[in-house]
Amino acid sequence: MIKAIIVDDEQRSRDALNGLIERYCPEVFIIAQANGCQDGIEKAQKFNPDLVFLDIQMPDGSGFNFLEAFEKFNFEVIFTTAHDQYAIKAIRYSALDYLLKPIDPDELKAAVRKFMQNQDKGQINNNIKVLLENLKNPSNESKKIILSTSEGMHIVSTDDIIRCESDDYYTKFFFLNATSILISKTLKQNEAILSDFNFIRPHKSHLINIKYIKSYLKVDGGYILMTDGSKIPVSRRKRESIVEILNHL
Repeated sequence: MIKAIIVDDEQRSRDALNGLIERYCPEVFIIAQANGCQDGIEKAQKFNPDLVFLDIQMPDGSGFNFLEAFEKFNFEVIFTTAHDQYAIKAIRYSALDYLLKPIDPDELKAAVRKFMQNQDKGQINNNIKVLLENLKNPSNESKKIILSTSEGMHIVSTDDIIRCESDDYYTKFFFLNATSILISKTLKQNEAILSDFNFIRPHKSHLINIKYIKSYLKVDGGYILMTDGSKIPVSRRKRESIVEILNHL
């Protein structure tokens, strides 16, 4: 049985989520509900839950303020939020889960299933620390992100990524230190995160950090030479927009 608490300032939202959990996630037992950030902190300390369903925007403090009250995390978090794009991006960078309100039952079941498959407390602590560190750094120049591989999870800085290359349903990351890792996300999924950090996609199979572009050559249909020596093709339909971006560097 998974012991969980719901932290949300709106009674209607708490009742709706509790009803969905009772109907679709019988393995989850709601041991307490909290009506705000401070109440949530007290309930989490008192009941020691395995899982916290955590609202982000509350009158007496955000969900992130809730997390800052703990030195170590013996619970995992699933955020519940409306369309707060800044918060959602920060959560994605740290590989934590979130549910958009109104909550979809299938997404709720998927989030709980993911929680049950991965309860590594050390990794949970790392993910939340990455989230809080990124929130303290509002600049989009560089962020830390979590990359999941078959071996585990890696904390990397976006500044250390030279490029990404599609490998069917996987993406291979290439780094400044000449290492690479393969993660189980498509290039399109990674583009959604990295486009905030000056990454561009000159070709359907490639995503590159413009910081590490060495030159653009028009021969052989046009390609970009990266500082690691790799040659990145530029697709015909993207050639004009890529050249315009490079002209403004």
